[in-house]
Amino acid sequence: MSGIGDLLRKKIVSHDATVGVIGLGYVGLPLAIAFAEQGFDVLGFDVDRAKVDAIVAGRSYIRHLDGGRLARAIEAGRLHATVDFDRLGEPDAILICVPTPLTRQREPDMSYVESTARQIVPRLRQGQLVVLESTTYPGTTDELIRGILETSGLRCGADFFLAFSPEREDPGNPNYQTTTIPKVVGGVDPLSGDLAELLYSQAIAQTVRVSSARAAEATKLMENIFRAVNIALVNELKVVYDAMGIDVWEVLDAAESKPFGFMRFNPGPGWGGHCIPLDPFYLAWKAREYGQPTKFIELAGEINVEMPHYVIEKLQMALNDHGKAIKGAKILVLGLAYKKDIDDPRESPSFELMHRLLERGAEVSYHDPHIPHAPRMRSWPDLPPMESVELTADRLAGCDAVLIATDHSAVDYELVARSAPLIVDTRGVYRDRRPNVVRA
Repeated sequence: MSGIGDLLRKKIVSHDATVGVIGLGYVGLPLAIAFAEQGFDVLGFDVDRAKVDAIVAGRSYIRHLDGGRLARAIEAGRLHATVDFDRLGEPDAILICVPTPLTRQREPDMSYVESTARQIVPRLRQGQLVVLESTTYPGTTDELIRGILETSGLRCGADFFLAFSPEREDPGNPNYQTTTIPKVVGGVDPLSGDLAELLYSQAIAQTVRVSSARAAEATKLMENIFRAVNIALVNELKVVYDAMGIDVWEVLDAAESKPFGFMRFNPGPGWGGHCIPLDPFYLAWKAREYGQPTKFIELAGEINVEMPHYVIEKLQMALNDHGKAIKGAKILVLGLAYKKDIDDPRESPSFELMHRLLERGAEVSYHDPHIPHAPRMRSWPDLPPMESVELTADRLAGCDAVLIATDHSAVDYELVARSAPLIVDTRGVYRDRRPNVVRA
């Protein structure tokens, strides 16, 4: 190990290294707390001053994240947060946890990653380790990030170190958290990989070393494309079985009884979260560079993207059966989060559903016990400001239809069933047949 690398190794082992985390969202903040709890000094960076102020005050703005852990890390003086990117020279390791969305043309939008790397360049110093955590296409770390960072005049693998370690957060899952989910690590070069693996092993229960940053990037895509393809399959079967008069939920329950060779995925109104709706398109885009088709993956993406259209069609037909047009209809959307019992709205199909309803002239409101104010979303910038309405019998009765987009446990579904004249259920909440419930 080089002298510079050996010095960093010693600082990591002794927990004297300062860890920097860029992007204090659903990935970055839990990661920052995990390192702070292991005795590292952690400096978090974010462009959103409101987030930084909340962290400094010890307040967690992420509902499913234990606020007590954050408060203790702040009180112990181990976790600090700032909007001052001039302090990027202070950390010994910099972990990048920024968004990697898609453009309107469904191509990778690397602007956040590129901007972050360029912020690091004038502050980059010898002996620093930089790790990208943002989900991306293979080659991002050793092509794009390395190229930008080396404009500093420092050399990767000799003066600074560079690796990729994909985030694997599962918001709302009580069985797994940041420190108990195995961490895949791959370096641009062997020494970078060694140092990144050593760093994460101080805070994460298990690290999984792969041969390169590209292998680590591909691992993340593999995981999420597997889910995307299976979600598309069950969504397509939902449509087919509905046409045949077969209950897809009954079929899934029966199929799940097989103790081998079957893994259950549930249908829904689309797909959501920061990774699964994006990753298939990242790989398809990169594969074109190598002249490789990804027909299977792209087809899965098309099926999932079309699910909101199917739901709106089912809603429109159900309203027609009740003698109502969708234009002017009062539609209450239940759930904004992309999955149940969390406050994470990223890429939630609920926003696409509301967008399509508003386009058709419906009067739209929503209820979500975890999201009191509908945030402004990159993919749906034109949606009007909205607040969660109270769920009462009178409000439900006054709607023309209730659209269940997210099946939060805190919702009183019996109240909904008793009070709403029409319910369009995309999540299989009502397993028994009811006269006012339509599956979608």
